[in-house]
Amino acid sequence: MNSTRPGRLGIGVIGAGKVGAVLGAALRAAGHAVVGVSAVSEDSRERAELLLPGVPVLEIPDIVERAELVLLAVPDDALPELVAGLAETGAWQPGQLIAHTSGRHGVDVLAPARAKGAIGLAIHPAMTFTGMSLDLTRLTDCAFGVTAPATMLPIAQALVVEMGGEPIVIEEQDRPLYHAALAHASNHLVTIAAQSAQLLRSAGVERPDRLLSALMRASLENALAAGEAALTGPVARGDAGTVQAHRQALLDYELEHAGTDIRQTYEELARATAKRALARGRLKERQAAQILDILNPQTPPEEKQ
Repeated sequence: MNSTRPGRLGIGVIGAGKVGAVLGAALRAAGHAVVGVSAVSEDSRERAELLLPGVPVLEIPDIVERAELVLLAVPDDALPELVAGLAETGAWQPGQLIAHTSGRHGVDVLAPARAKGAIGLAIHPAMTFTGMSLDLTRLTDCAFGVTAPATMLPIAQALVVEMGGEPIVIEEQDRPLYHAALAHASNHLVTIAAQSAQLLRSAGVERPDRLLSALMRASLENALAAGEAALTGPVARGDAGTVQAHRQALLDYELEHAGTDIRQTYEELARATAKRALARGRLKERQAAQILDILNPQTPPEEKQ
């Protein structure tokens, strides 16, 4: 486990997916030596070759044996079994650093390795990855959810700073809630964009992205800057008739396109929006009640007047 410069680490990357390959490249750019990478699929091998040229593709036990810092970039559900399995084989080494990129988990998931004397860190980048070199630039505007024992927290924070990111400390017990918040903001935004694009195509729009791009970017920027004060639209204005028209149009679309989930998504989010607008004084009780009545899942939209 020899690093190339004083103060630098020999890093092994387990999982050359979109996240692992990019973070490995970022750490390499910071002067650390990437001593090996695991890559099973053809895509991951190509990604490793692109982002980590010259780094040998090795079996996982060989990577753990060579590395001073092991970066575990594997799916959340695969992480506990991987860590425990390597502990059972005696692979983990005393004093070895282990950093995983899971959002859901803190350092408790690394307990089998820590019992062998390894040091556990959780460094989760709050960013979506393409697995291409452009992600390296995006890291400079990326926050990382960091969890580590108090004495080891500066190490985790330093690794994030070296990659160009901003470390945000998340307590162990708060990791699932933290990750749920990020998934809700990011993954569901993609779902909403896809559903909206689908409706626009049915309305004859050939390039839905042309209509959605400026709108969604401005909405996101305004929401981040002003919170719920940025809320606009028919629900916030109390335009019950418009909400009714939307719901009817989505019902008609649903009847024509069996199996679509768009109306249900719209209704759930509109209900949540109405309730939050009422709680914050944006809607009067009468307006909110009228909108919530229209959105009542027990009453088919066509029966509302």
